[in-house]
Amino acid sequence: MKKNIITISCVALLSLPIVSCKKDFLEQTPPNSVALNNAFRTPEDVLSAVNGIYQSLRSSNNIGENSGLWTDERSDDTGRNDNQSNAGEPFQFGDFSLLPSNTYLKSHWVSLYNTVSRANVVLNNIDKVTFADANLKQQYIAEAKFLRAVMYFELVRTWGDVPLVTATFTNLDELNANTFREKQETVYALIVADLKDALNSNLPNLQTGAGIGRASKAAINATLGQVYLTMATTQDQANRTANLTAAKDALLAAYNVRTFGALSSIPYTDVFDVAKKSTCPELIWQIVNKQGDPSYSSSIAANNQAKGETINSLKPSAGSGGNVTPDLIKDYETGDPRMAFSVKYANDPIVKDYFITKFRDASAAASNLGYGGNDWILIRYADVILNLAEVSNYLGDAAGAIQYLDMVRARAGMPLYAVASANPAYSSKYTDLKLAILHERRVELAFEHHRWFDLLRTFTTPELVAYFKAKSQADFGIPKLANFTTKDRYFPIPFDEYKLDPVKMYQNDGY
Repeated sequence: MKKNIITISCVALLSLPIVSCKKDFLEQTPPNSVALNNAFRTPEDVLSAVNGIYQSLRSSNNIGENSGLWTDERSDDTGRNDNQSNAGEPFQFGDFSLLPSNTYLKSHWVSLYNTVSRANVVLNNIDKVTFADANLKQQYIAEAKFLRAVMYFELVRTWGDVPLVTATFTNLDELNANTFREKQETVYALIVADLKDALNSNLPNLQTGAGIGRASKAAINATLGQVYLTMATTQDQANRTANLTAAKDALLAAYNVRTFGALSSIPYTDVFDVAKKSTCPELIWQIVNKQGDPSYSSSIAANNQAKGETINSLKPSAGSGGNVTPDLIKDYETGDPRMAFSVKYANDPIVKDYFITKFRDASAAASNLGYGGNDWILIRYADVILNLAEVSNYLGDAAGAIQYLDMVRARAGMPLYAVASANPAYSSKYTDLKLAILHERRVELAFEHHRWFDLLRTFTTPELVAYFKAKSQADFGIPKLANFTTKDRYFPIPFDEYKLDPVKMYQNDGY
């Protein structure tokens, strides 16, 4: 951690924002060469730094659209059958053979802490600036705290105990004194505090227009609800009921500010329609991309395209596209239209497999270079609704849980839970309401980078091992399910971080 934090904390931030599709807004001048002491003079300087926090989310090493290596490929939804490319390092994630020396692992760690550092720089320097509008200062603080909380939520779920950095350091002595893994409960306490502070602001309930892509109270409450839900299911069991109640309150606060009636009023395909990304009322928080722009466009449609296919993008493909496990394909119920929209079988001789079609932009504006306009959706209302189903079920309110579950199933045109559960094909696979909700999240939110965290929330570590061991190896290709053990609940601490101080940066079990 020494090298990482000192590097990213002691330079001024990139100001390249992502929250608008206006090119002049996207292309502001980075103040990298300006010393921190001189970088914060005006509210515009602070805005530039806040936009730099958002900009860092775009990276495939962070939580952007191409970050599925850390989530979906770790789960049972996607993977890869190529164990040779890039020294086989990407393959290690889905093969459960991850090494602490993996450079992709280190890149993820560094990117997340880079975002934390950018937020810390804003929070530790904003008081140097005089604001004529106190609400504007409050807004920037809220945004920085929200984004820092999102990063720590990603870090603590992925690695467990992690360094908790809230300061900016000017020398190695300060850095050394603060470089150690903090217990999870302390990390979660900061996450909750940051999110509560962010709610105590003048941020809008939902963002519209040029604000799309920025924090809102709905996004903060949705995140806070999932944080409390995760704490209730994976952390402090003594406070389980209190955390579940707090989760429900936060999720309801996000749900109650929606601008639509029934979820079924929003077609599923509208959620991913590039032409409707700024108007679809289901979207709560997204990373904004600019169609046709070489630097700020989306590449997810082209990246998922399989050879011989044109459904995703006009860019020709020579590969197999976004890999989908047979295990997921078999989990779709017969006639589920979400399967027909989300995946397609490619019949090209070098493919002969399913690929991801959920994210499409085959328009002329995206061109044959694949400069798509897809925004990367981080939070949407179906996610919130299914979290409410989870919470209600854990609180013993089965009827309420089913009501939320049915909102999503009704929109998809699937039989409601009472009908589905009377079908032996359904009830034999989803033997209780908890598994039915987990299944619904899987097929509703497929490829949106939720699945791995859903599994961690649903199962204890021994249960998760049993869950994977019970699956068919044939449905996973060459990644070996036999490799999955209790060690795989967390990623290993990157070796470069561990070796700096093996005592304070102790390694996770099994590595």
